[in-house]
Amino acid sequence: MRFDRVWLNARLATLADGGLGLVEDGAVAAKDGRIAFAGQAGDLPSGWDTAERIDCEGRWITPGLIDCHTHLIHGGDRAHEFELRLKGASYEEIARAGGGIVSTVKATREASENELVASALPRLDHLIREGCTTVEIKSGYGLDLETEARSLRAARRLGEERPISVITTFLGAHALPPEANGDKDAYIEKVCSEMLPALAREGLADAVDAFCEGIAFSAEQTARVFAAAKSHGLGVKLHADQLSNLHGAKLAADHGALSADHLEYTDEEGAAAMAKAGTVAVLLPGAFYTLRETQLPPIAAFRKHGTPMALATDCNPGTSPLTSLLLTMNMSATLFRLTVEECLAGVTREAARALGRLDEIGTLEPGKSCDLAIWNIERPAELVYRIGFNPLHSRVWRGQ
Repeated sequence: MRFDRVWLNARLATLADGGLGLVEDGAVAAKDGRIAFAGQAGDLPSGWDTAERIDCEGRWITPGLIDCHTHLIHGGDRAHEFELRLKGASYEEIARAGGGIVSTVKATREASENELVASALPRLDHLIREGCTTVEIKSGYGLDLETEARSLRAARRLGEERPISVITTFLGAHALPPEANGDKDAYIEKVCSEMLPALAREGLADAVDAFCEGIAFSAEQTARVFAAAKSHGLGVKLHADQLSNLHGAKLAADHGALSADHLEYTDEEGAAAMAKAGTVAVLLPGAFYTLRETQLPPIAAFRKHGTPMALATDCNPGTSPLTSLLLTMNMSATLFRLTVEECLAGVTREAARALGRLDEIGTLEPGKSCDLAIWNIERPAELVYRIGFNPLHSRVWRGQ
């Protein structure tokens, strides 16, 4: 068998079969952008050959990292709100005073597609430099059809400007725009009957998200968005139980959501429902840290019921200005007490599951996209343990 490229003299964390999948004296072979072999070098097929042979000199190879929850596309920043929080203002107080998401909406509406792309590229580049090969990008800072479409086009363009897979999510039900004059039901009707169909026709969204919270939308309004998404063949996910328990986790599970994200106030019933439905719990320690929250997500309940747990940066201008999956793992271990295995799985295998792409990415297994991160480390725990240090040696996307 002739491969395009083979990485030899490597140690692998394949993340296959539900564990870290550690392999000493490992090898990975690529053919046509996909993994053709991953395992013990001695198990390579007899008579194999390759166009390019790479000696990893004992380095570790993991799947390329996956950031499964970001808001990379937006105008402006909200550093001033950070200052207000330092003086004691709460997230809800800032939002109700016209700050928060709505302030970013104004800046985003004023930005051109080119400007949105240009401002997002440095954030994306930082993720890439740390081994990220797939990123999910949400809209949600337009809250009108024109700006939501522009944001999603900008997100798609990022995947053309850089060697990375971009998955887009329509988050029209993120907040209430000022022109809605407080009428949440009328705005949700617009999201469902006007915005979502137009974006689906243009093929701009891979999934649909919503924010179910007291300062955002109710469970009933969220269910309407989910129904509309499914009528267009789009998967759903949910910002759930971040500031209070509106039983968003159970709502997401009841609708077969790919994921429910944040989840600080999720109860055991919600955790059990998610496990039964296969809905992934996406934990976002950057927001927990930035908002100085004290209510921890129910990690013990997720473990008890076998709820899959993913991690993501939640990169956004207001509550998680974070562009590091390495720091995300450290925060998850330190703040949420996740294990090294849970952290590494959270930014590879389980992040892929949260995007509905586990058949394509997230583990080192034949047939999957050859997305690799090659690290200058002695043991996988170093990826979680270090703070502010990037040990990436090289990154491979689709075999290149």
